[in-house]
Amino acid sequence: MKDVRSRIKQKLSVLPTEPGCYLMKDRQDQVIYVGKAKRLRNRVRSYFTGSHDTKTTRLVSEIVDFEYIVTSSETESLLLELNLIKKYQPRYNILLKDGKTYPFIKITKERHPKLIVTRTVRKGSGKYFGPYPNAYSAHETKKLLDRIYPFRKCDKMPNRLCLYYHIGQCLGPCVYPVANEEYERMSREISDFLNGEDKTILKHLETRMLEASEQMAFEQAKEYRDLIQHVQNLTNKQKVISTDQTIRDVFGYSVDKGWMCIQVFFVRQGNLIEREATMFPLQQTPEEEFYTFIGQFYQVNQHFLPKEVHVPKGLDIDMIQSVVDTTILTPQRGQKKQLVDLANKNARISLENKFELIARDESRTIHAIDELGEAMGIQTPIRIEAFDNSNIQGVDPVSAMITFVDGKPDKKGYRKYKVKTVEGPDDYKTMREVVRRRYTRVLSEGLPLPDLIIVDGGKGHMSGVIDVLENELGLDIPVAGLAKNDKHQTAELLYGKEANVIPLKKNSQAFYLLHRIQDEVHRFAITFHRQTRRKTGLQSVLDEVEGIGPKRKANLLQKFGSIKKMREATVEEIQAAGLPKQAANNVYQALHESS
Repeated sequence: MKDVRSRIKQKLSVLPTEPGCYLMKDRQDQVIYVGKAKRLRNRVRSYFTGSHDTKTTRLVSEIVDFEYIVTSSETESLLLELNLIKKYQPRYNILLKDGKTYPFIKITKERHPKLIVTRTVRKGSGKYFGPYPNAYSAHETKKLLDRIYPFRKCDKMPNRLCLYYHIGQCLGPCVYPVANEEYERMSREISDFLNGEDKTILKHLETRMLEASEQMAFEQAKEYRDLIQHVQNLTNKQKVISTDQTIRDVFGYSVDKGWMCIQVFFVRQGNLIEREATMFPLQQTPEEEFYTFIGQFYQVNQHFLPKEVHVPKGLDIDMIQSVVDTTILTPQRGQKKQLVDLANKNARISLENKFELIARDESRTIHAIDELGEAMGIQTPIRIEAFDNSNIQGVDPVSAMITFVDGKPDKKGYRKYKVKTVEGPDDYKTMREVVRRRYTRVLSEGLPLPDLIIVDGGKGHMSGVIDVLENELGLDIPVAGLAKNDKHQTAELLYGKEANVIPLKKNSQAFYLLHRIQDEVHRFAITFHRQTRRKTGLQSVLDEVEGIGPKRKANLLQKFGSIKKMREATVEEIQAAGLPKQAANNVYQALHESS
């Protein structure tokens, strides 16, 4: 339980201050409570501080984890809370589990339309606005619109004029003909008003309020003030619920420090009901990683394929369409674009939290190296050097080394290696070459030796490194390996010539340190490999092209990202990268001669 509280405490320390919803989970990973907050950090922290009533105390005692979804406003958090409670039916939520829905204002689709407040949405039966969390404001605003726009008020058409006609709140279609254009005009003006695009009514109400106040008619001024408040409540924009019944998935992503986070919002029957977040180190460009991810999301993981998939701008729609057999859209404006932006925002915050937690952990790693040395039976490894290789089917093989001193990264000690003697994808020989080069130089220049060498791999990698150190260089340095599980996460620490597993608790500071080291060396190697691929890929074709210098080469790389995409481009598209026509022709010819 102590470990659970420690993990929760860390997550609480990096909570965002934006509005949103939070989901409390028990030891079975079941959602037991869903709540909303104007400021997530303050609200969620309050559960774990101070005294509470009996029910809340019991709830907190069962919480072993939590997650959250950031929204754009408090109104959105309220609507999202409703959706999540309906989905998960948490046992500690006693409200909102009865299927209750928020009201809409509706213009009915009839020859003589009416303006009504309803909680039921029927496709094709009219134009809906909302939903509105404040039902009272919805009814008060509907009354205001009734005074201004004389739609039909009666449920069944009478055969004579009623009171509403005589007080100017109905056009009297039961007796007098009313043109469709008149109804269309009123519908358009109401739509603009309820969508927040026309402030005429609000300005009119404010003027009336000020006039009443100046005439000392304070009761009347108060009525206008309250009415303004109701109108403002209704015209606040929200994105998590809509009257659009289309089933869709909404994707957003963010990239930082060699990592990528992809967020998926699942929208069903107009409701945002769930989200899924995935974080992983980048191995390609963000766009290429996204295409791979979305293909696996639907084809390999077999997620339900919705009618529409919404993705951020800057992505190749045709590329996604080739792996996802449904409608792919990049919303340009309105509520749908705002939901994509919200997914991007949640992805960015998730990455920020990850790195902030890492930074906080690093402050505690001085204790981790003591713990690690004790578990391995070696002296405290003050200086740790770690190696990782990177290549794609043997192309542009590279290796990287990072250094941790006192449990923290020492960026000045990072090194990059282009593999010189190994042909093809041979990780073992690559590791031997790089370790040989590293410690030959360390000995010749009198540089400090590490207390521990870590390789990203298992027994094969370790035995090769030990052989080079002991039999070629005469060095006695502890060598450990880090094995990963099927999810590509740090799983085991291996040590000794037999690569025995060193038992470490997964929640120990020593294990966290190893996890950070493995993530960091992998990130550093991948970044270097990507840089090498870009450089050699362009050098091999463009260096001999007449009229192409470093600046134009950089412009081509920025526009196309790879030789393959450049080869698929027309002369005009190449010229659009800032090249003269003759230079663009030279590039086009060189690319196709080398294909």
